[in-house]
Amino acid sequence: MAADARHPLTPTGPATEGPTAPHADSAPDVRPAGRDRRESTAHMRGRAEPEPAGGLVGTAARPAPEPAGGLVGTAVRPAPEPAGGLVVAPEPVPLPDASAPHDVPQPLIAHGCWYPSVDPDGRQVAFICDRTGVPQLWAGPVDGDQVRLLDADPDPVTEVSWSPDGRWIAYTTAPGGGELTRVLCVRPDGTMRRLLAGGEPGASAHLGCWSPDGSAVAVTVTEPAPAGLAHTESDGPTATTDPPVPTHTGGWTGRDGRAILLGGTPLMSAAHEEPGRTVVHGNHSAPSGDPGHRTLAAYLVDPEGGTAPVLLASEAGAPTLRVCALSRDLGLALLRRGPRGRREALVVRLPDRAVTGSVRVADGDPWIGGFSPDGRTLWLRSDAGREFAALVAVRLGPRGQWLGRRVVAARPGCDLELLTLGRAGRSAVLSWNVRGVSELEVTPLDPAALEGDGAGHPESPAAAGPSHTLTLPHEVVTRVAPTPVADGPVVALSGSRRRPGMWWLHQGVALRTPWSSRDEDAVPAGRPPVRPIPLRPIARDGLPLGGWYYRAPGRSPEEAAPCVLHLHGGPEEQERPVLDPLYHELLGRGLDVFAPDVRGSSGYGRSFVDADLGAGRFDALEDVADCAAHVIVEGLADPRRLAVMGRSYGGYLTMASLVWHPDLFRTGVAVCGMSDLATFFTGTEPWLAESAAHKYGHPERDRELLRALSPMSRVDALRVPVLAVHGEHDTNVPVGESEQFVRAARERGLDAQLLLLHQEGHEFRRADNRRLFRRTAADWIQRHLAT
Repeated sequence: MAADARHPLTPTGPATEGPTAPHADSAPDVRPAGRDRRESTAHMRGRAEPEPAGGLVGTAARPAPEPAGGLVGTAVRPAPEPAGGLVVAPEPVPLPDASAPHDVPQPLIAHGCWYPSVDPDGRQVAFICDRTGVPQLWAGPVDGDQVRLLDADPDPVTEVSWSPDGRWIAYTTAPGGGELTRVLCVRPDGTMRRLLAGGEPGASAHLGCWSPDGSAVAVTVTEPAPAGLAHTESDGPTATTDPPVPTHTGGWTGRDGRAILLGGTPLMSAAHEEPGRTVVHGNHSAPSGDPGHRTLAAYLVDPEGGTAPVLLASEAGAPTLRVCALSRDLGLALLRRGPRGRREALVVRLPDRAVTGSVRVADGDPWIGGFSPDGRTLWLRSDAGREFAALVAVRLGPRGQWLGRRVVAARPGCDLELLTLGRAGRSAVLSWNVRGVSELEVTPLDPAALEGDGAGHPESPAAAGPSHTLTLPHEVVTRVAPTPVADGPVVALSGSRRRPGMWWLHQGVALRTPWSSRDEDAVPAGRPPVRPIPLRPIARDGLPLGGWYYRAPGRSPEEAAPCVLHLHGGPEEQERPVLDPLYHELLGRGLDVFAPDVRGSSGYGRSFVDADLGAGRFDALEDVADCAAHVIVEGLADPRRLAVMGRSYGGYLTMASLVWHPDLFRTGVAVCGMSDLATFFTGTEPWLAESAAHKYGHPERDRELLRALSPMSRVDALRVPVLAVHGEHDTNVPVGESEQFVRAARERGLDAQLLLLHQEGHEFRRADNRRLFRRTAADWIQRHLAT
């Protein structure tokens, strides 16, 4: 395959898409906004990786053998640079081994285990576990308790993938708890740990799929942040793991339908019914030194470093780009790209990097599908032309051209949330979201049944053969890892009465893995978890909403209780009936919790997700008041003792609710929320700005709309105390968004505080920080709802 990285992914013509000890300086900071940032950040830098011989990742590209057929051969050529010269092909860098014995301190009895990946024999599982206080990489047998810690470094682990040949485990970490990530790999025994991509300061890397033979893993890399954006202090240079504070520097471009495109040329795609050869290329008009120019490039990387990385695709100005699957002959790649609300699946023919087809796919889980063993059928989780995501089959020609697509499995009113193809490619495990609860089924995949369907109506379901349901012990499936037995996967589960854990579905029986927490250890003795009840409020414009209500233990059914409305993030997330330690903390203080799904949430269909776009956000703000009114009218909540809180978009919605409905709530807790959409667009990650512009409005043409939607524009209406919480390394929603809202509240004589969590980003991953956040928030709300 010609690996000319000067061609990013853009077709030219029509296409047919007891914790480990925390850092000594990791104590949180509770402070009013406006204090000198150097006071709180000069001592928070993360630990830099040692620089091995040969330099850091990305410093050099070694000669690459180009094999016959595209990816393997004998001709030697240098690994190329992608468009603009900004991304250098990653090179594996050996690191010191960091595995630890089994008897590491384990003070967390009720730990969580999630994100399983199973070895080729189906007997060993690599997974993420926080039993030491931070999410780290572990491995153990499905039917034994001898787990081992494969990487004891304190950087949180976010994804895991065991190679098909069993020789490597690839995983993603977030240095300093921030939003920039690295891809590493290690042997299953904890040796030969190495950094594959994301080692340069300000760079980021994301994990893709393995090649079918396990000899290489796909990674997506970004160029480092433009010079001057990473913060430095007067007492010395910034450590290489210190997350940058990015600033969007312009380069706003026009709309593409409902999507907003920021900088660079987007990958254009046409309907899959219009097949054709489309060469992958890019926009060369943006100078390589333009700070607004950002390129994503996907490579196949040999973990042992024996061959040079092979470029699969690149795209300038891309918000996301992930390699989800490769055909067994390495002729085709399945890519997922595009901003939230505009995700696309692309098939790329690797020898000439032509995009042979594209189709819209659902938001949510990034692993959207894969190829049949012969490479002639593509199985996808897609909501193209539909309200709810379904299993879709795409028939492919001998050169990857799209011959037609059919719906293979669909349920009315339910999203296909997770799609996991079996090891042999003859079956799939489907996880359906049924009003917030998961239902799991195994269905056969028969490409022969689709022959001749190219001319059929794509929305007429094709027969997929008989399927059977797998019984689950808890409510929500978060991930499915296939094993050699089609109906015996390892499943990560969460539920309203347990911590995240894993079950081996063996011969129709769900067996808890011995290293997952027991249900009875989910919470301290004497405080049982609360099973929520579903509620269906009706918005003032007649739109049905949803949500879950948690009643504090021991309360009389007739008693109107102090209640906290908790608003989820996204906005496309959905409330699910899972054990949330924050809710458990609030319930233990005698506070009820109502967790609603206002418009914009997932799980209710595409129209519901899109109902808050642009000016529809004003209706979402009214939904919050309507949800509060619902629990008051039902006699559940005391109208004199209501609080509101939420994280990310929920943090924005919290601040907005406090100024739009100033007499409704007694207090609010805003976590990592946006207070001014103009400053948010200026400071957020460019990829996130593209998705956010689709949701909220264009930062230039829709400036007045964004101002009207911003809580800061109405802060004079704020009348109640407010607590803001933020991670110091959050570059999705910069900490200044909380600072300015708290500062404005204090200037108006209100009680306002900011809890700044060290070594955290947009997600709070460390157990000690999560515990402090829960207790601080519960203390705040309890104090202000006491009378």
